[in-house]
Amino acid sequence: MVDVAEPLPIEDYAIIGDCTTAALVGRNGSIDWLCWPRFDSAACLSALLGTSRHGRWLIAPSEPPTATHRAYHDGSLVLETVFETSTGSVAIIDLMPINQKNSTILRLVQGRTGQVAMRLELVLRFDYGTSIPWVEQLDEETGLSAIVGPERVVLHTPIKLYGQDLTTLGTFTVSAGDTVPFAMTHTASHFPLPDKIDAMAAMAETDAFWTEWSSRSTYKGRYASTVNRSLLTLKALTYAATGGIVAAATTSLPEQLGGERNWDYRYCWLRDATLTLFAMMNAGYVEEAGAWRDWLHRAVAGSADQVQIMYGLAGERRLEEWTVPWLPGYQGASPVRIGNAAAGQLQLDVFGEVMDCLHQARRNGLSAVEEGWALQRSLVERLEQVWREPDEGMWEVRGGRKHFTVSKVMAWVAFDRAIRDAERHHLSAPIERWRVARDDVQRMVFEQGFDAEMNSFTQSFGAKSLDAGLLLLPMVGFLPADDSRFLGTLAAIEKDLLVDGFVLRYRTEDGTDGLSGGEGAFLACTFWLADAYTLCGRHDDAEDVFERLLTLCNDVGLLSEEYDSAAKRQVGNFPQAFSHVALVGTAMNLRGRGPAQVRATSEAVIAA
Repeated sequence: MVDVAEPLPIEDYAIIGDCTTAALVGRNGSIDWLCWPRFDSAACLSALLGTSRHGRWLIAPSEPPTATHRAYHDGSLVLETVFETSTGSVAIIDLMPINQKNSTILRLVQGRTGQVAMRLELVLRFDYGTSIPWVEQLDEETGLSAIVGPERVVLHTPIKLYGQDLTTLGTFTVSAGDTVPFAMTHTASHFPLPDKIDAMAAMAETDAFWTEWSSRSTYKGRYASTVNRSLLTLKALTYAATGGIVAAATTSLPEQLGGERNWDYRYCWLRDATLTLFAMMNAGYVEEAGAWRDWLHRAVAGSADQVQIMYGLAGERRLEEWTVPWLPGYQGASPVRIGNAAAGQLQLDVFGEVMDCLHQARRNGLSAVEEGWALQRSLVERLEQVWREPDEGMWEVRGGRKHFTVSKVMAWVAFDRAIRDAERHHLSAPIERWRVARDDVQRMVFEQGFDAEMNSFTQSFGAKSLDAGLLLLPMVGFLPADDSRFLGTLAAIEKDLLVDGFVLRYRTEDGTDGLSGGEGAFLACTFWLADAYTLCGRHDDAEDVFERLLTLCNDVGLLSEEYDSAAKRQVGNFPQAFSHVALVGTAMNLRGRGPAQVRATSEAVIAA
């Protein structure tokens, strides 16, 4: 009987990927999450959201190790985990080879000292842990082929395998100097069997790809290793075929342990991807930024009144949300959700994010002056029609639409950036009409989004609650950082939303988001606090917050969406692009020690 194992703490995982999909590898040598052939495909290893019986691939010492340590190869996404045992030490090198015809996971078991007895356990369960494949031994060599309907997974290895309890098992011993390869490849079931991979050549090629890519980073500050690891993570979340950038590699990792705040983040949010574009541009990655801009143009093409806040990897629009009843959820946090109903929400802030992104792209020479202008005009014209309406806000609440203050501010940003582009580049546009709209938005925010008694902007018009998104006001140029209204807002956020040194998005107790329970501190918002301190000249406070956040990175430099300070656990989907984008931005702001490096251009801050 094979033992049933629970998933590890979220921070005990690392990511490997090939820019088509990604896998999560635990410190224990188990791959507990893998969707093939794309990030948003159905998982064939789903132990992360259940138990080992829902699919995992374990390679580990037969006896419990006395010590485990791991690290990525320098500047690379190749992961090396070293297990120390009473009889010797062994390393498992995990990677997904780049530029292969078929997506593959390659695992190399290398003996370092002595002799170590090893075990393998492979539980393939397609369709998110429910479909058991038909498994056959390969005739021509040791290995296996597993088929369910249109999908096939082939494992090539020199180790003899056998089956028990619908699980593939294997045992072997490695001595110092030995290397035992395992290559698992995904293909269509009606295609010929994939060729064997030259394991050492594939590892060298993949290492070279990542190290060359990371060497192009222009960030050379004192946080270079941390920033470059975040940039590598963002690259790993990029779908190379289209340039789309997923928000995270996972679905339904809970924002509160045991809770219901579990969402599918394997899609491309315009907001998240736009902020990723800023990070890439600022770090010198023009090619990636250009690929994302092209993805954006394709994804939102069509009628402007049908623009969505998120899309599939290739721009797909139907992302219907459903729950998986047979998966119990990460450590019991249910439901497990596939798809995301927020795709149909109205979120006005997205207009501002997209217009700011395209403005910066044009300003930095990434786009030809007139490229995409017709699309931008259509988006602004759509915004003219809807900016006065309530929306679901940047946090995708499910408790009904409100006039969220940050949403209106970002509508102001959209008009402002469109006006700047039209004026600077002499582009055809109804500039005077847009100026009127921009001023109307700002006036409405000052009159209805600011509470004089609280001396603070509020989460929504007429409310007494706060929102950490208000930290963005000076960063997007809506008003200067030394404006008394922003300083009052900053003080209010410090008093009400700062918990154990980390920032909550908002207080969940008032039911605004329509969900039960609470959530952890939002890491991106805490980075924004450091940015606000930088703009206000509180440089020591900014560095203190940033250094505190860096202590949350796991042993290989990865962050999830949120942090539960009581449990001292990372929570939410992992690794989270939003968190790593914010890390990169704050590090760059600290290097500049002033507003010039913040998302808003200095001219926007002055003009406001």
